[in-house]
Formats: sequence, structure tokens, C-alpha cells
Amino acid sequence: MRILIIEDEFNLADAIMNRLKMENYSVDISVDGEDGLYNALTNIYDLVVLDVMLPYKSGYEILKQMKENNINSKVIMLTAKNDIESKLDCFELGSNDYLTKPFHMEELVARINIQLRHSDNNVDIIKYGDLSLNVRTAILSCTSSNESIEIMKKEFLLLEYFMRNPNLVISKDVLYDKVWGFDNNIESNSIEVYISFIRKKLKIINSNVNIKANRGLGYKLEVLNEQVKE
Repeated sequence: MRILIIEDEFNLADAIMNRLKMENYSVDISVDGEDGLYNALTNIYDLVVLDVMLPYKSGYEILKQMKENNINSKVIMLTAKNDIESKLDCFELGSNDYLTKPFHMEELVARINIQLRHSDNNVDIIKYGDLSLNVRTAILSCTSSNESIEIMKKEFLLLEYFMRNPNLVISKDVLYDKVWGFDNNIESNSIEVYISFIRKKLKIINSNVNIKANRGLGYKLEVLNEQVKE
């Protein structure tokens, strides 16, 4: 799952990012309000950690515009203010949670995990066909063969997105946005390479699920030789 941190204290943002990566999240950072708003409005993030006091645009302005544009990311606000009025302002604008600085990193991680577990799009185990993907451990299992294998970060992010959107043809542009975000240092054939890795691991565990290429359109996760039961 992908998280955006909008925080102008770079050392704090970097510390949060490094801790969240230990939780297997994909994380991007914005250090001012304008860049943060631009990234938040892409709607590729499952959750945004949003500081209130930012250069150029405040966290309140960003949150307001996110809601006006129907951005469905969860939002946890960070602020040095501890008064009830500030908390109510956050919740009235649509924040899902609120944390006062200074805070313990483990509390922020716990609050993030709670928000993402409560998301309609998130469960610890995702299933499709004979596949079972544990989103906490990145272990991919096949119920037909009772075999399991660990998958690496980019493989995990790709397969997680496919399994949350089964039987849909997903374009390369969407996959780049969802998995690589705003990382510009990627090769043009990165998706093909990682899909090849995933296909090999699906064969290793003897799954009947495959990723099919639809020329000119994108890729689709499908069960071979049978229909997926609803």
C-alpha cells in the first residue's frame, strides 16, 4: 500500500518514511504544501500523513481540496496544537485521525495500521483463485498445492494491486502510478521485468493464476481454464 507524507521537517519525514518501509509500505515525501497538494490529488495514495503548518499551503487547505476533489485517501493530521478547536477543525474538514507533536513513532505506525485495516479495500489476507497473499508478511501461498513463497517489494505492490482489481485490464500507466509513483529513475521495461518475476513465482508454487498481457491495453490477472467464483 502507498503512503504520502506531507511534512516540511525533512528529518522527521525521513524518519517516518524509513519506519513505514519496515512495515512494507511504499512511501513518498512532499516537503511543502504546493507539492503535497499536487501529489495528494493524484489519488494514488491509500493514506496521507499531513502536517498542518506547511510552506505555501497549509494542511487545512490541502485537506479541504482533497475532499472537494473526492480524493478517497485516509488522512492523519500532524500538528503542534493540542487545543480542542484545532482537533475539531481537522475532523470537520474530513481528517480520519489527529496526532499532536511531539509523538512516539510507534503510535503513528499503530494509527496508520488501524486506518488502513479499517479501509474497505484492505484486509490482511487477499485471495484470488487459488492464491492467498498476506499483506503483512508478503508471503504468497497457493491453496491448491499448499506451497508458499516470499515476494519482493515491487512484485508485492504489483500483485497486490492486481489481486485487488481482478479480471480488469490495467494499463501500464496506471501500474506505474500505483507502484512507482513519482519515482523517475525507472527503466521503460520495469513492469515487464517484474511481471516476469511474478509469473515465475506463480509457476514455482503451482498456481492456476496467471497475468495475461492484452496487447496495447495492459495486463489482467486471471485464473487459467476456469471461471473465478464470485
